Amino acid sequence: MTGPTASGKSDLAVKLAIEHDTEIISADSRQIYKGIPVVTAVPDESQRMGVTHHLLEMLPLDAYYSAAMFEADALRIANDVWKHRDTVIVCGGSMMYVDALIKGIDELPTVPDSIRIPLMEKWKTNGDDWLRDRLKELDAEYYAIVDLANMKRVFHAVEICLAAGVSYTSLRTGKRKERDFDIEKIVIEMPREQLFDRINQRVLKMVENGLEEEARRVYPMRHLNSLNTVGLKEMFAYFDGTMDFETAVARIQKNTRVYAKKQLTWLKKETNNG
Repeated sequence: MTGPTASGKSDLAVKLAIEHDTEIISADSRQIYKGIPVVTAVPDESQRMGVTHHLLEMLPLDAYYSAAMFEADALRIANDVWKHRDTVIVCGGSMMYVDALIKGIDELPTVPDSIRIPLMEKWKTNGDDWLRDRLKELDAEYYAIVDLANMKRVFHAVEICLAAGVSYTSLRTGKRKERDFDIEKIVIEMPREQLFDRINQRVLKMVENGLEEEARRVYPMRHLNSLNTVGLKEMFAYFDGTMDFETAVARIQKNTRVYAKKQLTWLKKETNNG
């Protein structure tokens, strides 16, 4: 099950899990981290209604995680659930994670810490433009098509190039893997005006639930990729004095709506491509 942020995925997933007497696997690239439940809208115990949830708040903020790792973890958990249940619910808005589970992901080399850590340090020292230029040197073809604002994706491509010794493009086959289980993909849709209103209200609820306090706790670690997310970036700007609190909240609402539009574009493309 997938859909744009704030569309009600978590609540519907719980209802379906209760109906089918099964468990839920989260497909959210931020909810997997510990310590930021407010900004990532992790469902609390009352919202979970006794349903077992997997891949929620299981990693420290400095841990590395990828769509390929999610594919492996989700398949392992699903196979365990299927030993005593007929169905498993997968729920999340991280489209690459959903795609990785449904279609599979290309076999890529494991990147050793001896490559990842120095690359991360150079990125922190030299900045985003340096990392983009590094990708252009290593794989000009992928550089031409990647979202250059998505630095996690840029970093991943660079580290794969360095680990494999060949371009990332040459390793991307695009071939769909065969799955030995049936998949029913549910996409939540609603009018944009309604969705955007839900987003605006959710942000206000986050503020009420302690967003500022949560952001202050992790502010010293703001360089981590896990914290490069809407809601925290704007709060960090507020702490840095580059915008006031009201502006930061309004910017979170706006940037979340922008993110939702990107999710909708992805979903439309997937629908058109079958």
